[in-house]
Amino acid sequence: MQYIDVHSHLNLPEFKDDLASVIARLRAHEIATIVVGVDRETSQLAVELALRYENIYASVGQHPVDNKDEMFDPMFYEKLVARGKVVAIGECGLDYFRLKEESAIEKIRQRELFAKQIELACTLDLPLMLHARPTKDTMDAYEDVLAILASYSSLYTSKLRGNVHFFVGDVSIAERFLALGFTMSFTGVVTFTTEYDAVIAQLPLTAILAETDAPFAAPVPHRGKRSEPEHVALVIEHIAKVRQEKLEVVKQALVTNAERVFGLKKG
Repeated sequence: MQYIDVHSHLNLPEFKDDLASVIARLRAHEIATIVVGVDRETSQLAVELALRYENIYASVGQHPVDNKDEMFDPMFYEKLVARGKVVAIGECGLDYFRLKEESAIEKIRQRELFAKQIELACTLDLPLMLHARPTKDTMDAYEDVLAILASYSSLYTSKLRGNVHFFVGDVSIAERFLALGFTMSFTGVVTFTTEYDAVIAQLPLTAILAETDAPFAAPVPHRGKRSEPEHVALVIEHIAKVRQEKLEVVKQALVTNAERVFGLKKG
C-alpha cells in the first residue's frame, strides 16, 4: 500500500450511495483504511467491510457520546474481533466538548465506558483507537485520558498501547502520550491551520500517523465537502512540508508506523 488512512467512517450514511466507487478509488490508488465503529451497529458494518475488501481493516468499540443509550457489551465485541481483520478497539475515550456545568455524572459514565474498553483491548492484546475531545481552550479530556491510561500501565504493561485519533493537543500533552507508547494521528484540519505545526514538527516521525476521519474534516482544497480516505495523501503532504522532510520519506514512514501500531499485513 502507498498510503494508510488509519481512521475513517465508511460505515456511516454519508457513504451509502456511492460506497463501491469510493472503495474502488482507494484500490486504484493503493490506499488502505481502518474503518472505525462508534457503536454496535457501525462496528459490525466496519467488520463486514473489512472482510469484503482486502484494503480495509476494522476498529470496533463505543464512542463516548455518539450513542449514550447503548450499554457496552464486551462479549459482542469479542465475537466481532473473532471474525477477523479487527485491528483495534475504539473509538473510545472521553469527550468533554459539549459538557454542561452539571457534568459530574456524565464524566463518570464516560470514564467507566472507557475503562471497560481498555480492559477489553488489553485482554485481546489489541491497540486502542482513542478519542479525546477537550472543553474549548483546555486540555481537560486529554488530562483525564492520560490519568486513566497511567492507572492501567503497570497492570497491562506492553499490552496497553494505541493511537490518539484526531490529535489536537499541545506539545506537552503529545510528549505524555508518547511516554506511554501511544502514537498520534492528524487529520485534514492541519491543512488549513498552523495550530498543530509545532506538535507535528517536534514529535518523532515514528510517533505520527495520518487519517481523514472521513466523512468529516476534509482537507484543503476539499474543505466544506465530504472527506474521503483518499484525501489522506493531502494530509501526509502537509506533514512532510511542516517537518521539512522529503515527501517519500514521510509517506513510507507513516505506512510503516500504521503497520507496526495496528499489526497490519505488509503489502
